[in-house]
Amino acid sequence: MRDDPLFYVIVLACLVVLGILILGIGGFAKGGEFNKKHANKIMRWRVGMQFLAVLLLVGFVWLRSTGAN
Repeated sequence: MRDDPLFYVIVLACLVVLGILILGIGGFAKGGEFNKKHANKIMRWRVGMQFLAVLLLVGFVWLRSTGAN
């Protein structure tokens, strides 16, 4: 599994989602002008990246189950 480049793309996508999530939680905790200005945009970015990460993960599992390398 670790020799498959798609595995590393999935790990990177998950780390990007985690980074965006941490940024959003940090902005929410801090509050103020930054949160008012960027909270909705950060949430949209997180949802979009999360969707991409799930698609990649499902595609990886599907390719592995069909026997493709």
